[in-house]
Amino acid sequence: MASRKQLNGLIIIALAAVVFGGLFWVNYQFAKNNPGGNDFLPHYVGARALIFEGASPYSDKVALEIQNFVFGRPAIEGENETRVVYPLYSALLFAPFALIGDYILARVAWMIFLEISLIVTAFMGLKLFEWKPKLSILGFYYLFSILWYHAFRSLINGNAVILVSLMLTGTLYAIKTKKDKAAGFLLAFSTIKPNLVILVITFILIWCLYQKRIQVIIWFFGSMLVLTLGGMLVIPNWILQNIWEILNYPAYNPAGSIAEVIGNWIPGMQSIIKWMIGICLGALLVYEWWIARKQEFHWFLWTACITLLISQWIGIQTDPGNFIILFTPFVMVIAFLDKRWNKFGSVAVVAILFVVLIGLWVLFITTLNYDKQPAQSPLLFLPFPGIVLIGLYWIKWWVTGSKQMLWSDFG
Repeated sequence: MASRKQLNGLIIIALAAVVFGGLFWVNYQFAKNNPGGNDFLPHYVGARALIFEGASPYSDKVALEIQNFVFGRPAIEGENETRVVYPLYSALLFAPFALIGDYILARVAWMIFLEISLIVTAFMGLKLFEWKPKLSILGFYYLFSILWYHAFRSLINGNAVILVSLMLTGTLYAIKTKKDKAAGFLLAFSTIKPNLVILVITFILIWCLYQKRIQVIIWFFGSMLVLTLGGMLVIPNWILQNIWEILNYPAYNPAGSIAEVIGNWIPGMQSIIKWMIGICLGALLVYEWWIARKQEFHWFLWTACITLLISQWIGIQTDPGNFIILFTPFVMVIAFLDKRWNKFGSVAVVAILFVVLIGLWVLFITTLNYDKQPAQSPLLFLPFPGIVLIGLYWIKWWVTGSKQMLWSDFG
């Protein structure tokens, strides 16, 4: 018996080695023949400067080094200045890869890390909503989790938003399984991109306060304190430097909200549209939070998902490249659909996955802007969040309106 277990273990290790080796080869060939990873590069260079030179990642010296790496010269007006804008403690995530001197190898290792993160996020989504799709759907689901537009673009660019999505999904699952300390810690680390998580963190903390889940709150603020003070031991004024970079970020980046996008289509109405969208979505969010504050976990989970969705449209600086954080809300929609419609649900899920997979890529390709450098169209602010928004409110309507299905019936 022991020898059979050992043999099975060796087979699993051998298969894992083959898969990892194949993954490394594919990623290496891609990285070698396709320069890029521009969302990873600033943090790679910044982390190396911090580790080997003791230099601030926010300094002009480091910014110039990044720009020379990207453009072969300093950035000119209108170009992305590719500066570091993440909190200093994000360097903890990039440090292992910054120790690799060859950028191509570092990028390959980072891509593999992100690919694994996408798969783990998809797996945790199944666990979070207690969804057990058919085997044929499961294979397509995992393939979709890597190849759909908002995931694959983030993967190619090396965007750490994939890790934010993983940590947020992990936080929700930890709250579900009452691993409150882990939830607080993961929630704190998700702040490497604070603009994406500020609203959902606020809601989670409010709900935990009303539910007396105090450990989540303690571990969140405790972890934030350690991360912040730890950074100050390295660079005492890193917070001020980081704030300055954040304030300057919109100046060299395209429209960062759906209000700006719509406003650009209707000259002279930008300010009015921005305020109208912000006030309406803000009021909707406060209403949903107020209802959910004393509700059980499944209502909380729905509200956390709608909060993530609204956070991408309410006016906080963002980009369609960040919409990978809407993957888990999307899984909620298709999981509910599959359970609600029984045998027809499987067909609907496959159809939706296929349409989203192909449709977003077609939209990206047909609307690509080649002005100064290839850039995605602002039209991509609309379709995927719109699908998720409709799906989430369909779920709420069905559960609260028809009374034929409970929140707990789908996870």
